[in-house]
Amino acid sequence: MAISSSTPEETPALPHIAIFPFLAKGHTIPLIHLAHYLHRHGLATVTFFTTPGNAAFVREGLSGGADDAAVVELTFPADVPGIPPGVESAEGLTSMASFAVFADATSLLRPQLEATLAEMQPPACLLVTDPFLYWTKASAEMLGIPKVSFFGISAFAHVMREVRVRHDPCATLKHDDVDADGNPATFTVPEFPHIKLTFEDFMAPFGDPASVAPMLELDSKLGKAIEESQGLIINTFHGMEAQYVDFWNQHVGPTAWPVGPFCLVQPAPAPAEAQPSWMEWLDNKAADGRVVLYVALGTLAAIPESQLKEVADGLERADVDFIWAVRPENIDLGLGFEERTKGRGLVVREWVDQLEILKHESVRGFLSHCGWNSVLESVAAGVPLAVWPMHADQPFNARFLVDELKIAVRVQTSDRTIRGLVTSEEVSKVVRVLMLGEEGVEVAKNVTELSASAKEAMAEGGSSWKVLKDMISELCVKKGNVNLEESQDEKVDA
Repeated sequence: MAISSSTPEETPALPHIAIFPFLAKGHTIPLIHLAHYLHRHGLATVTFFTTPGNAAFVREGLSGGADDAAVVELTFPADVPGIPPGVESAEGLTSMASFAVFADATSLLRPQLEATLAEMQPPACLLVTDPFLYWTKASAEMLGIPKVSFFGISAFAHVMREVRVRHDPCATLKHDDVDADGNPATFTVPEFPHIKLTFEDFMAPFGDPASVAPMLELDSKLGKAIEESQGLIINTFHGMEAQYVDFWNQHVGPTAWPVGPFCLVQPAPAPAEAQPSWMEWLDNKAADGRVVLYVALGTLAAIPESQLKEVADGLERADVDFIWAVRPENIDLGLGFEERTKGRGLVVREWVDQLEILKHESVRGFLSHCGWNSVLESVAAGVPLAVWPMHADQPFNARFLVDELKIAVRVQTSDRTIRGLVTSEEVSKVVRVLMLGEEGVEVAKNVTELSASAKEAMAEGGSSWKVLKDMISELCVKKGNVNLEESQDEKVDA
């Protein structure tokens, strides 16, 4: 176990918050951004827990603004049955069934976590953990530290999960049920009659049929971890999800604290000797007055090569400029595709800074798997989406963005299920609607307005800033007899 910090001096009066994300990049990034936000506004000092295999990623993320955060490395156990050797992050897993095994295996870190928290000076006044680390509740309770949960999904998805638990719609819906028009049958949500969800919408978080049993068991532990927390941090803001935050707080609980979107505090990338080739390409597009579609379909879902070839053919048919961040890097997109689209299309097989791409002036659309981090980045950048949900909370996000926020258009599979094929014709049609059609103009207008609201929420004095300050005051400062206002004044005067 290793602890590092580059802090030359700390402000003792500031609250001290310990953060432990689930060991996956998509779960870690928002909490890195939270650390930046706490530092930037002088709200707290931070200790960040991770493992050696994830530590470099965490330290790089904390640099440029939250460098004073201490990073604690908890040694991940070797030779855990069901987990490939050397894997310390969910990105290295091969199935949803192994995901459940991996989540349970993190409990082996408990003795190290408790020993570090017990010795920590100054003591942590609040522990923020992912509910996949459900076992941290007992650790916090034993040490007398308030614990809040952070789960990187929308308030809408949190509420729809509660709907599934309350009403068990899958007891009546079946995966192959269809309505009179041949579309998947739907369940009308009693609390929100305008929302109609399919069997797959509810079951997508649990993966393929072989994974359902272990993932349902994990989901039960996750739900209990949230229920028994002192609060729930949600990466959202009132201007986007007030209806669902309010419903949660009035009818579910524990108290939800909407304090995002965190991506707006991501530090600007450090100046490099040379720009990445993809940024130069975007600059050239802007100089030529061209608009660009960004395509990224996530890092966790394995998309068959045959499906990616349909995407490639659809982008070629659509005749719009595009930049496509491809995963896996060695995928075959079809003979001659990259040559035929050279000039108007760029396939990138390396890591890209997604938020920087979305913020680029030439990018006017995003074909996305609809993961919540990607949604928030697109909203922050004011870029409308074409949404193609594949698993997890993505079907909920897609319905929310298309039907309620009206900032996206939907990609449909050939059989209207999330595992069905999306044809090249569908890709081409949706891309052209988003980039060239009247509906695309409307969703672009809506997301521009929502983006302005997001920036207001995260600014000092905005709704998310006030909520975060209130949360620290209620859960940490009052219990620790620390005056947050004085702490902030000391930080400013220092």
